[in-house]
Amino acid sequence: MRPIYITDLDHTFLRSDLSLSPFSIEAWNSKAEHALMGVATARSFTKSKELLSQLHINAPMILLDGSIIVTPEREIIDLKTIGKTLGDAIVEVGLQYDIDPFIIGIKDRDINEAFLYPRRLNDYQRDVLKGYKDDPRMQFNPDNRTMEENLKIVYFGYEGQLRPLYEAVKSTFGKEVEAKLSPEKYGGGWFLTLLHPEGDKAHALQKVMDHLGRDTEDVTVFGDSVNDIGMFKLAGTSVAVSNALEEVKSVADIVLPHSNDEDAVARYLELN
Repeated sequence: MRPIYITDLDHTFLRSDLSLSPFSIEAWNSKAEHALMGVATARSFTKSKELLSQLHINAPMILLDGSIIVTPEREIIDLKTIGKTLGDAIVEVGLQYDIDPFIIGIKDRDINEAFLYPRRLNDYQRDVLKGYKDDPRMQFNPDNRTMEENLKIVYFGYEGQLRPLYEAVKSTFGKEVEAKLSPEKYGGGWFLTLLHPEGDKAHALQKVMDHLGRDTEDVTVFGDSVNDIGMFKLAGTSVAVSNALEEVKSVADIVLPHSNDEDAVARYLELN
C-alpha cells in the first residue's frame, strides 16, 4: 500500500513568506509518484490551490481547520458548518468583550467562499486584512451578522482580550462549538477560532482515512500549531518542525531539527 503524508501549510511546509523552494517542490512531487500526498490547513480551497499550484496533490484536502474536506478536483467529501442562529449568538457574546470577528462562510456547493470582515478593526485585524487586499472574496460586514453556513468564525487580537472570550464561549455554548485559542507567534497576536464541533483537523483526518479505506496508523502528519494537536494524537506518525509551539512538540513522535524556512518537511520526505 502507498504511504500517506498530510501536512499543515503555514509555518510548516510553506516558508514564512508563503513560498516553496525548488527543493520542496521536487521532494513533494517525487514522493507523490508512489505515495498519497495531502494537506491539512487553516487556509481556504482557493488560496491553497494558488499557493500549491506547482505540487501534485493526490489525496483529499483538509481545509479551514477541518471544516471542509475536498478532492483536489473540488468535489466535497465532507462539510461541517455553524448555522446562522448559533453564529449570530456567538457574535453577540463577542460584543460583550468589545471585539468583532472575521467570518468565513460558503456560498454554494462549488466551494465559493465569502470572507466577511467587521465594522471595527483592532490593530492586529488591520494587519491581517492587508494580506487580503483586492481579494474578491472579502466582503464588508457592517451589520456584524453571520452567514447561513459558516465554516469558521475567527477573532484576532491579544491574549488579554481573547482568553476571557474563549472561556465565555466554552461556558455559554459547551459542545456546540469547537474553540481553539492560540498565539500567532510570528505576528505577536493571538487568534480564537470557532468551528463546528466536528470541524477540526482530527475529525477531518479520520474522515479522510475512512474515505481512502485506510487506518489512521498508516498516515504521517506534519504541523506546528495548536490546531494540529488533535491530528497528531490520531495519526500513526506525527512530525513537528523545529519552529513548532512547545505544546505541539510535546505530543509529536518526531521533532525535526529544521524549521519551515529550512525545508523541514521536504528534508523528511527525501529521507523517508
